[in-house]
Amino acid sequence: MSDGGHGAPDLRGSPDPDVPDSGTLYALLERYGDAGAPLACVPLSEGLLNRGYRLTTTRGNFFLKHHLDGDHATITRQHGVTLRLAALGLPVAPPVADDEGSTVTVLDGRCYALHPWVDGRHHDGGELTRAQSRRLGTLLGQVHTCLAKVCPEEQPEERPEDPEKAPGGASARPGGLGWPPGPEERLQGPRGAMQDVSADPQDTYDLIEELLARIRRRPRDSFDELAEHRLVERRALLELHAHRRPAAAPALGWVHGDFHPLNLLYRGGEPAAIIDWDRLGVQPRAEEAVRAAVIFFLRPDGTLDLAKIRPYARAYRRASGACRAELAAAVHRVWWERLNDFWMLRWRYQLGDHRADPGFPASAALAVWWTRTYESVRAAFTD
Repeated sequence: MSDGGHGAPDLRGSPDPDVPDSGTLYALLERYGDAGAPLACVPLSEGLLNRGYRLTTTRGNFFLKHHLDGDHATITRQHGVTLRLAALGLPVAPPVADDEGSTVTVLDGRCYALHPWVDGRHHDGGELTRAQSRRLGTLLGQVHTCLAKVCPEEQPEERPEDPEKAPGGASARPGGLGWPPGPEERLQGPRGAMQDVSADPQDTYDLIEELLARIRRRPRDSFDELAEHRLVERRALLELHAHRRPAAAPALGWVHGDFHPLNLLYRGGEPAAIIDWDRLGVQPRAEEAVRAAVIFFLRPDGTLDLAKIRPYARAYRRASGACRAELAAAVHRVWWERLNDFWMLRWRYQLGDHRADPGFPASAALAVWWTRTYESVRAAFTD
């Protein structure tokens, strides 16, 4: 078999030029004495975070992750946290260490990590029973309590607390399916770690006007018609509810940062692995619980399955020690976040990126429905 030079066969399972070539794969696996030689590398179709591949070698299957941000030190710290979480019994898939004990490999300026392959599938909230919804809440509560144990000495990088000083202004918190990286970060900048500043409605009004202008000067399709309708509708809602903007909240704990269905693998109805810890950081922990529920239990029509959220939230409160008042405040802040959130439209109209388009109808409808049924949603999280 080739040593990975120019004559190496193309082992990629896709013509995508971003898939690592044979030379890269051989060079990578040479650092892992027990990983075998590469046979195929197939890109995974789901997810917006970084790039992931199913790497098949003569020794079996692995998950190969290409970290687009390339921050070696941050990735190494994240890996250390997952290793400590695994030692506490949480279902995670820590990286494989190479022959020198490193979990991050840099080749041609790109950062890679090799993980064991986890057989499993993703489930959204519609596929979960109420008992499984309860176990989901317990699991996230355990994540938060275990992170408090393994990260007590680590300090996040301080970020600007003043929204006028923070890159991207106060509306620095994307929503939707987790917090997508790349284009969204370029638009909005980093989130505040020590104070979580809520979106300023004036910034949102300005963004709405910009997006409407972009829509109105292009050939229109049905998506554009829906987007215009929702933008005008949202502007009217904000004018009615601008006085309800929440105050800045302190960050209360270490969180996964991107807990949603595509980052949780199930096997036999039970969670097998929590993956993608790229957003690990200090944030209001109860907000992650609310945000995760909103993503898991969002129906196609833009409503939430409150019957499943209720046992989920009760289990989360028991496992994390969070009180009802903490959850109530988190519900209000995430509601406000969604009311001011247009990251999907920013991807489409500012960046020409259509990957998030399929999620827009339900996400946009949610903000309207949630505003109308605000008390019922809050009760589901606090009963």
